[in-house]
Amino acid sequence: MTTHPSIEQHPDLAEMRSRFERATSTPRGQAIETLGLLTGLYLAASPWIVGFSGLTALAICNLITGVAYALCMGGFGSAYERTHSMAWAACAIGAWTIVAPWVVAGDVDTTRSVVNNIIVGALALLLGLAMAGSAMAGRRAGRTRVRGGPGPMA
Repeated sequence: MTTHPSIEQHPDLAEMRSRFERATSTPRGQAIETLGLLTGLYLAASPWIVGFSGLTALAICNLITGVAYALCMGGFGSAYERTHSMAWAACAIGAWTIVAPWVVAGDVDTTRSVVNNIIVGALALLLGLAMAGSAMAGRRAGRTRVRGGPGPMA
């Protein structure tokens, strides 16, 4: 009977883990994660900070999406190899935040709520794209090294 080594010991997997660890330990990766976490926490609290907590539907929507965004962006440092795909979910949350004042039930599109959600949503979207971009750059760099040269992928 033939025994196969565990996938955990595969050299490509070990290299991928070290590459992801390097990506999250850079100042850029840490800054994106920190700003993303703060953006999510602000989004969750923004109805009470900006003063539209009386718009219950939008306040609850911002609370839920803010917590979800903070969890998405906050998980990158501790488990980057498993969570880097969640950057696209963070982008979707940012886009939702922008359109939420017009989509959520009720008359919630006041000046305060619209301006707040557009600014926070745009920031959330940009941070999600930055995290997704760093994940994709890390993948491209790893593929280039594995193939043996800095040239374009064939």
